[in-house]
Amino acid sequence: MAASLELRAGAARVVLAPDAGGSIASYAWSGQAILRPTGAAALASRDVRDFASYPLIPFSNRIANAVLNWRGASYPLPRYLAGHPNAIHGNGWQRPWTVVDQASDRATIELRHDASTRKLEWPFPYSARQSFELEDQTLRLTMAIENTGLDAFPFGLGWHPFFPRNAATLLSFGAAAVWQTDAMQLPTRLEPVPGIWDFSAPRPVGSTVLDHCFAGWKGSATLSWPDRGVSVSIAADPACSHLVVYVPRGSDYLAVEPVTNMTDAFNRANAGDADTGTRVLAPGETFSCTMRISVAAL
Repeated sequence: MAASLELRAGAARVVLAPDAGGSIASYAWSGQAILRPTGAAALASRDVRDFASYPLIPFSNRIANAVLNWRGASYPLPRYLAGHPNAIHGNGWQRPWTVVDQASDRATIELRHDASTRKLEWPFPYSARQSFELEDQTLRLTMAIENTGLDAFPFGLGWHPFFPRNAATLLSFGAAAVWQTDAMQLPTRLEPVPGIWDFSAPRPVGSTVLDHCFAGWKGSATLSWPDRGVSVSIAADPACSHLVVYVPRGSDYLAVEPVTNMTDAFNRANAGDADTGTRVLAPGETFSCTMRISVAAL
């Protein structure tokens, strides 16, 4: 069973599960589930993919064929999903995090990755921190990564929050383009957002099926549930210029994921592609970004 840490502020309650991938187990406001609640089976097994939200570090989404090609070297990476050929979401969601600071409405957790003993997870050492700050109507999440090694490395950050979905759910976000994908969800070509995926104005999610990365995201998205009388806005720093939207067929949830890098960004950047969101962290350097989930009554 995942150990938990509870935060409270006004009508808001957040339950964290640091030892289950630095995840969030639940976020509720005035008795309403804002993030998808984590079920008992997932809590018992620490199956992070079924938690309310988890961190994406040191990259988001997929790296093709689970091999990082970078500056003349190739590094094999683990395949965390059975039967899936690509690496996915880094290693932070697969590791326990340590609580380093906590109060009734805030907490900070830390992960130290030692590449000398866990090189297959990620070939470069780093230290990461997640900070959670809860107010009555806003949950603020900040993630930071520090290069604790001797070599510069590519990195990306992001979050994978899941939200409840029903027939009344409305979604809105603006983006410049979307990456079409192949059968393995790897990007093939960047295109203008087609009408069926155009959520620039709020509209029902309906039967939409998505697992795509949107480029040129405007930095904010909204979800609302008129039947439940609640809405949320998701906002992130400009560094999170990409947005992954995951709406599986027939599900009662969806994910809206602010991220800094596109899918397979590092391999594409290594091959000379531009605008992948790839950042390079020098030895001793730290980078951070912030996401905010704000709640309002309808």
